[in-house]
Amino acid sequence: MTRVDDLDLTQRLTKDASDKRVRRAQRRLTQLRLLTAGLLRPDVTGPGLVVVFEGFDSAGKGGAIRRLTASLDPRQVRVVPIGAPTEEELRHHFLWRFQEVLPGVSEMTVFDRSWYGRLLVERAEALIDEETVKRSALEIVEFENMLLNADVTIVKFWLHISDEEQLRRFNDRMNNPLKHWKLTPDDWRNREKRDEYLKALDFMVDSTDHRHAHWDLIAAEDKHFARVAILETLIDRWVHDLERRGLEVPTANDRDYLG
Repeated sequence: MTRVDDLDLTQRLTKDASDKRVRRAQRRLTQLRLLTAGLLRPDVTGPGLVVVFEGFDSAGKGGAIRRLTASLDPRQVRVVPIGAPTEEELRHHFLWRFQEVLPGVSEMTVFDRSWYGRLLVERAEALIDEETVKRSALEIVEFENMLLNADVTIVKFWLHISDEEQLRRFNDRMNNPLKHWKLTPDDWRNREKRDEYLKALDFMVDSTDHRHAHWDLIAAEDKHFARVAILETLIDRWVHDLERRGLEVPTANDRDYLG
């Protein structure tokens, strides 16, 4: 059994319960973002923050990112969607194209897909061989350790859904004029390679999960549950990393910082 196999996809929340917890989490995220940006205490700034979202097509990454950023000032967060590398990017090391959008101290970047395409898409599509896969995993761990040592907090999410739920969401998109644009021929083709992606996913989690860049696997079969799990997990990971770096973090109920 792998960590992915252990996920309980039956977990559910009602919309009302989810919305209430999402609003509470958003308020806390705003507080933490103001703190790390140096806007709560003039003499305190926090490390940069990287939030990585990976998951199967239609797993809910976009909706989760919208709720994560909804309460934040757009000047205090950058969302970077990652697609296939360009011809120029392919001429460089696979991590090269991410350098420009990495956050500095007190900054925040959310990645809608990331450098893990190397271990997922490129492996599942047989664009790289197994030796390159293993070497790339080691390079990613070293890359993330470099970020951690350069004052960056890293939080990584994999959003997991069943094959049946993905098909239901695909059909919903296909039949909804306002969602049809989200569905591409590549999405259907990727569905046929689910077994290859699951194999790549297990290796990715096993080989790149390390102490301060842990993989949080989110049961995303129910979007209401997943959105709460993501925001509350992000808060826990963020606070833990701030405190281990010696920062004094106000409590969620600290009226001096809630306004």
